[in-house]
Amino acid sequence: MTKEIGITVKKSEDFSEWYTQVVLKAELADYAMTKGFMILRPHGYSIWEMIQNFLDHQIKTMGVRNAYFPLLIPESLLRTEADHFSGFVPEVFWVTKAGSADVGERLAARPTSESIAYSSFGKWIKSWRDLPLKLNIWNSVLRAEITGTKPFIRTSEFLWQEGHTVHANEDEAKEQVLDILNLYRTLIEDLLAVPVYVGYKTEKEKFVGAAYTTTLEAMMPDGRALQMGTSHNLGQNFSKPFEIRFLGSDKKEHYAWQTSWGVSWRLIGSVVMIHGDDKGLVLPPKVSPIQCVIIPIYYDQDVKEKVLLKSNELCGVLNNALIRVHVDKREQYTPGWKFNDWEMKGIPLRVEIGPRDLENNEVTLVRRDTSSKIKVKTEFVKTVSEMLNIIQSEMLERARQSLIEQTSEAQSYDELSSMMEAGVGFVKAGWCGSEDCENNVKDKTGADVRLLPLEKEELSISCIICGNVAKHIAYFARAY
Repeated sequence: MTKEIGITVKKSEDFSEWYTQVVLKAELADYAMTKGFMILRPHGYSIWEMIQNFLDHQIKTMGVRNAYFPLLIPESLLRTEADHFSGFVPEVFWVTKAGSADVGERLAARPTSESIAYSSFGKWIKSWRDLPLKLNIWNSVLRAEITGTKPFIRTSEFLWQEGHTVHANEDEAKEQVLDILNLYRTLIEDLLAVPVYVGYKTEKEKFVGAAYTTTLEAMMPDGRALQMGTSHNLGQNFSKPFEIRFLGSDKKEHYAWQTSWGVSWRLIGSVVMIHGDDKGLVLPPKVSPIQCVIIPIYYDQDVKEKVLLKSNELCGVLNNALIRVHVDKREQYTPGWKFNDWEMKGIPLRVEIGPRDLENNEVTLVRRDTSSKIKVKTEFVKTVSEMLNIIQSEMLERARQSLIEQTSEAQSYDELSSMMEAGVGFVKAGWCGSEDCENNVKDKTGADVRLLPLEKEELSISCIICGNVAKHIAYFARAY
């Protein structure tokens, strides 16, 4: 039975199949009846709630408030910002019928909420006293990812948060972009234990309609980059077509400056890919809905009551210490089956307690990430708390070391091409800034410029493609 429900391929041998099995068998998600869509199961949704709760609290301390805007957007409204519209048209689902009647003007199922939100901003904002306006939306968006669906990574509908802010001047908008970028980095590295590089997108890769886009990029074990989040400076590119104007304190009328930013449930996919192993999911303690699972072990009904009593007692003291804990009292499964089940689900720490443990006044703690075991007689809560902290930090450190090992430097185009073929990961190289050179690499190797680092790096004085003077150090990679 364990073989049938366990992971049947090794992560190192068939990464794509391994990933899909972990997502399905760890009960994070399932495929929906409609192609390109997925069902988020309770275990997966609980992880999303951990992410959501952290972000929701943090952005509210920044003065951001939650709001909601409609799912359906009139086509004429979506067309208001021309670049934005043309960038999303290939991905839009259109509604043309209301029952059996034609709706008239086509309605787009939101690919993102800029147009529907900003048409309202233009009505709400009249004076500098109305600024800054900072709103966040927890919703789902729909994009036609019909081909190449991958749970959490590429789906036609996904959960995310999208923030939208309006400011009186450019400096405030720039500061907002970086504040959010830093917040996302804290979320991704400190909670998810996924190290990232941060930087700017190129003109070609920036968000359609933005003045510039900042990004956080992680590297997956198969050598493909994953965009973890973006924060965009929209400049006045949306405020002008949407007439978002205000009367300033100088008694003059001005167009507002704007930002938008978001992360999605693909963050969960990154956790699966980076931390998972051949037994299944491995969750960092800070984002795990259950941090510690207690397994009562008994085969004799005479000791059952004592073992369960002690298990409940330990659960109580951990709860009081604000450690998320669960006692597995299911009687239809053996302890061994339960071990495998919770390992599959990635719970960071397991507590085993049986008759012999009662006699010795001890319990056994088992780490999910390393499978190491220790016996604990005293200071149980302190030991569990410290072990969870150690697991969190060591998972991040292992992932950071992997990122370093998956980052290389190329001194020639041939070297860059060979590295891409070998699936190295990120390759740093000089780039002149020309879109022709950028396209050349994409066409021949399948690699994009994933980011231009926030802090300038010295690596080369010439473009690796054309040989002209390099303006940037670019991080190239193939990506999801």
